[in-house]
Amino acid sequence: MTPDDPALVRVLAADGRLTPTPAAEPYLAAVEALTDAELEQFYRDMVVIRAFDQQATNLQRQGQLALWPPSLGQEAAQVGSAHAARPQDHVFPAYREHVVCRIRGVDPMDIIRLMRGMTHGGWDPYDPKNGNTHLYTLVLGSQTLHATGLAMGLVFDGKCGTGDPGRDEAVIVYYGDGASSQGDVHEAMVFAASYQTPEVFFLQNNQWAISVPVSTQARAPLYHRGEGYGMPSLQVDGNDVLASWAVTRQALDETRAGGGPRAIEAVTYRMGAHTTSDDPTKYRTSEEEAAWAGRDPIARMRAYLEGRGASGGFFQEVDAEAQAVAEDTRERTNALGDIPRDTVFDHVYADAHALVAEQQRWLAAYEASLEEGA
Repeated sequence: MTPDDPALVRVLAADGRLTPTPAAEPYLAAVEALTDAELEQFYRDMVVIRAFDQQATNLQRQGQLALWPPSLGQEAAQVGSAHAARPQDHVFPAYREHVVCRIRGVDPMDIIRLMRGMTHGGWDPYDPKNGNTHLYTLVLGSQTLHATGLAMGLVFDGKCGTGDPGRDEAVIVYYGDGASSQGDVHEAMVFAASYQTPEVFFLQNNQWAISVPVSTQARAPLYHRGEGYGMPSLQVDGNDVLASWAVTRQALDETRAGGGPRAIEAVTYRMGAHTTSDDPTKYRTSEEEAAWAGRDPIARMRAYLEGRGASGGFFQEVDAEAQAVAEDTRERTNALGDIPRDTVFDHVYADAHALVAEQQRWLAAYEASLEEGA
């Protein structure tokens, strides 16, 4: 269960050198075809989302958000896989795929609004501007069932395997090593395999299910679980954005064309807390964190781009954009105002319900009593 397993697909070493593993050989042609603009966009997306993520963490610490799930350290797995998807594909995130959502067109402030408690879902998944990005799912693993259900519908409706790559659709669903132990994930894989859905199960193994290490959760690499259901499965260095992109691109192309589901385990590391309610110092060592910091996906990609001749001006421009996004996030969050009290009662039932109305009246009276006593 180490990032050095023989089956691991890696293109870039931790120091940014192009040193592919044997398992990466089939993907090198695609990587070599990437343009400078595409490579620089990968780096830009990672840097900008890290600035956004760190700003959101600070906002939660200052009482502006109820909760925040940091994505620090997992940027390469997310950026690479998100860019591998086609516009017609459907994306099912878990709850820390912030940059996946941004790449697909979701306004990151919609994530802020969700974590502030101002909305039940965050954004409209059916709005074309959101790029077929479905809602965050805080119930671990349940998004894999949602994804498989939609993927089954694509099979029934003849929207995959037609031979037309521009029209065929696929689904990619994100989940973590902790969620991989949930029954929902295994049920989803059963149905995906049975119906040969056009679906990629993208597991981000960040080494910790809150405080439980992956070594406790599994006695074999997690990608083998997909193999157990009869789907082609592989392991990729999740801190290598090029490998993440290449592997996911091929898996989506194959499943979209009618090849059935695929499973990818992206080996990465959660450099921050599980959420802002968690204290990772209680269960992991500073030595472990330092070792993984040496595999930082952003530093790795920067070293690679510098070796290709990227200018200092480019990196300054990206840093300035990241700072601007972070400042804009702070300003827009502070301008959101109070959480609308009545939204907690909206959409509990499809029709008006006497109990909900009673609870709404009670809360209004309670808040009024506090104002009278002030």
